[in-house]
Amino acid sequence: MMFIVCLILFVGGIILMGLSFSLVPFQALFFILGLLAVCVGLGIPIHASRHSLRK
Repeated sequence: MMFIVCLILFVGGIILMGLSFSLVPFQALFFILGLLAVCVGLGIPIHASRHSLRK
């Protein structure tokens, strides 16, 4: 389940970053939101795997 959520965040963030170039008034907002979504989509599995290795 977590894999699907992270995949949606990652792919959705890439789409948002690509879409930001066509949305002129809100370019920076959509690019930053896309960048944050990609970072969260990558950060969750890294954080979860680090904690699962400690147990």
